[in-house]
Amino acid sequence: MSTAAPVRVDDSSHLLPPQMVQEAGARIAPYIRRTPLMDCALLNGWLGHELVFKAEGFQKIGAFKLRGALNALLAMKEQGKACEHVVAFSSGNHAQAVALAGTLLGIRTTVIMPRFVSAIKQQATVSYGAELILTDTRPQAEILAAQMQARGATFVHPSADDMVIAGQGTACLEALEDMGDRPDAIFAACGGGGLLSGTWLAASGFAPEAKVFGAEPAMANDAAQSYRAGRIIGFEESPMTIADGARTLRLSELTFQYLQKLDGFYEVEERDILYWTQWLQHLLKTVVEPTAALAMAGAAQWLAAQREKKRVLVILSGGNVDAASQRKIWAESFLEHVPGR
Repeated sequence: MSTAAPVRVDDSSHLLPPQMVQEAGARIAPYIRRTPLMDCALLNGWLGHELVFKAEGFQKIGAFKLRGALNALLAMKEQGKACEHVVAFSSGNHAQAVALAGTLLGIRTTVIMPRFVSAIKQQATVSYGAELILTDTRPQAEILAAQMQARGATFVHPSADDMVIAGQGTACLEALEDMGDRPDAIFAACGGGGLLSGTWLAASGFAPEAKVFGAEPAMANDAAQSYRAGRIIGFEESPMTIADGARTLRLSELTFQYLQKLDGFYEVEERDILYWTQWLQHLLKTVVEPTAALAMAGAAQWLAAQREKKRVLVILSGGNVDAASQRKIWAESFLEHVPGR
């Protein structure tokens, strides 16, 4: 379901210039992988459009989040800011990103997660070098992180940070540099809005003719609601969507400013998230997590209304899926229902 036109908020005073994404790309290049672009002729034929996928599941930690965490910490180092202990809260991928970034840069890290986060993401966070603290709820994790920050730790927010947003935007920038012809539209999933904000920022400077859309679960649609209303609307408890990277409570004031600039939002039902997770894993022959499949589900909704052939960039945010989640994803097969048919 697409949203109605938003109530526009005109305050753009805190938006970064697109060149900050270029600077972030140069800053983090020695530490990250330049992830591949993928396509599928069969899917393109079925849908009648050209889709190009930026596969962030091939990134170190298996998700785009490393880009933002590294850029934030490296920028602090460039500015001469002391950073001996970093704390973060996360629903999974940001946790791993902060843990690995800290290890790469020799910084002690503590990550706070709610217990419902997948076991594999918890284990990976510890394996990358962070101290892990579990809480019963997401609000408790946020409160504890704020308390540790008040005692002197450096806090790296998963999305509400200029340098995190610029770093996340490097995924889109790389794709635009590598794909040649510019896309007509770009789709990315929305949790806290860092990836989507960075995607808009990169596109505004380097593919200004492309439309940029967000996609999120219908049952976790705080961003779409906020986009329509022109004010931030959030949740008291994490919505338990299969797309665990989108279980955030609300947008920040910072990401809200960026997302008001989008061309639209698409809200995706749980069955459609599962449908596209299965099909992308099947067609691309790689692991795609449900949060990443949101972007494809949104693109499919948009393309169904297009009368002319379109070229679309779909940013697949990650590929971290544990066995329990895979069982849920494949509990019912959707592969008998061919896309576009």
